[in-house]
Amino acid sequence: MGLFDKIRNEFIDIIEWVDDSPDTIVWKFPRYQNEIKMNTQLTVREGQVAVFMNEGVIADVFTAGRHVLTTQNMPVMTTLQGWKYGFNSPFKADVFFISLRQFTNQKWGTKNPIMLRDAEFGPVRLRAFGSYAFQVKDATVFLKQIAATNPTFTVENINEQLRNIAVTRGMDAIAESNIAVLDLASHYDEVSVFVQQKINPEFEEIGLSLTKFLIENISLPEEVEKVLDKRSSMGIVGNLGAYAQFQAANAMEKAAENPSGGGIMGAGLGVGLGAGMAGQMSGVFQQNKFDGNHPVENSSAAVPPVVPVSVQYYLAINGVQEGPFVIEQLKNEIKSGKLTSSTLAWKAGMENWKEASEIEELKNLFQAIPPPLPGI
Repeated sequence: MGLFDKIRNEFIDIIEWVDDSPDTIVWKFPRYQNEIKMNTQLTVREGQVAVFMNEGVIADVFTAGRHVLTTQNMPVMTTLQGWKYGFNSPFKADVFFISLRQFTNQKWGTKNPIMLRDAEFGPVRLRAFGSYAFQVKDATVFLKQIAATNPTFTVENINEQLRNIAVTRGMDAIAESNIAVLDLASHYDEVSVFVQQKINPEFEEIGLSLTKFLIENISLPEEVEKVLDKRSSMGIVGNLGAYAQFQAANAMEKAAENPSGGGIMGAGLGVGLGAGMAGQMSGVFQQNKFDGNHPVENSSAAVPPVVPVSVQYYLAINGVQEGPFVIEQLKNEIKSGKLTSSTLAWKAGMENWKEASEIEELKNLFQAIPPPLPGI
């Protein structure tokens, strides 16, 4: 820097920061040899604070407004410099402006699927992504812990660390929520608030505040989603027997309308084809009789009936969640004394935990277990 630049900077008596960037958190005011004249005008805008640092030590902090830098309104700096009398000679200090605005639409997401245990499906792998917003809550803590003496500190300098916190703690909070995988989509708002409360203390440790945390999507692996789609399709079809009859009727109608044989002969051929198809379909119905979605009689079909899925229960024993247990295992738990009528239990589909005596299936188990023999 030349002599002219030195003289020009010494005569500058206004310190301010007009932030024209969307992602700058900290900006250091450039000053020749960090010299600032007494009576300099300091302008701090809304959404900013100005931090004065003397020889690496944070001295004074100025909030929004217009300030005249004198020994009267810079008590800490005055003490550090040992000034006892007012004077107009320059003093040395680093001036950092820190933005207090919200930095919105910051993205987070899992790089790899996270393994969780679901009450209905057992171990599953989930992917999740969303966005969050943060702002500086304590400028001095953030300057000490993170920004240090960097002349310019942007969101990109800390975004990776914040994303890692969001993913690690966020997925842990989702697991702790004990919400079934298929119900997560209807609880995004509740889970987002729960995750925000869990993560925010870690943000506050570095002088930040997590102002918003949003879950945009939680998804299963593609192959699992395909299986769920098939399961949903079966549920929509409903009675498979009635559905097959409907398909057969449509096929016969189309066959009857087929004019390939020409005139009456074509219609007769169509009717014959339809009758043949009806005979084949009636054989199918004789082989497979349905009650709702489940076959109840199958004498010659090649496909066996669907294996029923055992209902699984979770128990709260001594304040700790244990399980899942099937009915046969619960009988042993009753015999051992761990499961009593007042033990809290839960299964997929229940909104809240209930005492075992309030659940009909478990209530019957206590009646089926004989009491201890007399004298034992």
